[in-house]
Amino acid sequence: MPRSTEFDPDIVLDQAVELFWERGYEATSVADLVEHLGISKASLYNTFGSKHQLYLKALDRYIVKEDPFPMSFLNREGKALPLVWGLVERFAEQASWRTLRYGCFLVNAAVERLPGDKEVERRVEMAWNGLEAALALCLHRAQAQGELSPRKDPLTLASFLLVFLVGLRVMAKINAPPSRYMGAAREALTLLQ
Repeated sequence: MPRSTEFDPDIVLDQAVELFWERGYEATSVADLVEHLGISKASLYNTFGSKHQLYLKALDRYIVKEDPFPMSFLNREGKALPLVWGLVERFAEQASWRTLRYGCFLVNAAVERLPGDKEVERRVEMAWNGLEAALALCLHRAQAQGELSPRKDPLTLASFLLVFLVGLRVMAKINAPPSRYMGAAREALTLLQ
C-alpha cells in the first residue's frame, strides 16, 4: 500500500515558485529544493518528477496565479484607452518596487532557459501571446470608441507595448530611480495619442 503524502503539494509548489523565481533554474539544486521545501528527495521525485518537471509545474503555477491580472484589467468595461494607460503605468510603478527585485518569473525563465528549452518556450510564448492579444483587443475597442486614431494599427501598438512591458520587467531587477520607469512609460504612451 503506498504511503500517503505528508505535505500539501500546492503549498510545496508555491514554495518552489518562490525559490526558482528568486534563484533561477540553474542556480537551484535538488538539495536546495529539498531543504527549502522541507520534503525528502524521494517525495520530491515521487510527487513532482524531475527538477525540470518541478520547474515547469512552478512556472505553470506562476502563470495561473500571477499572469491573469493584465488580461482581466484590460477586459474591464468602459473606456478602453485609459485601461491601456493604467496597465502601462502600473508596470512602470511596479518596476521600482523593492519586492520585485527578482523581476518576473516568466521573463526570468525566458532569459535563462531560451533558446533551448522547448517546454519553457511554449509557456512563455503562450503567455506573451495572450497579453499581446488582450492589448490588441483593448486597442481595437479604443479605436471603436473614438479614443484611438483610425490611423493607428492596434496590432502593431500591442506588439510594441508587449515588448515595452517585458522590458520593464527586466529593468525591475536593477535599483533604478522610479523616474526612469515612469518617464519611459509616459513616452511610450505618447504613441497612443
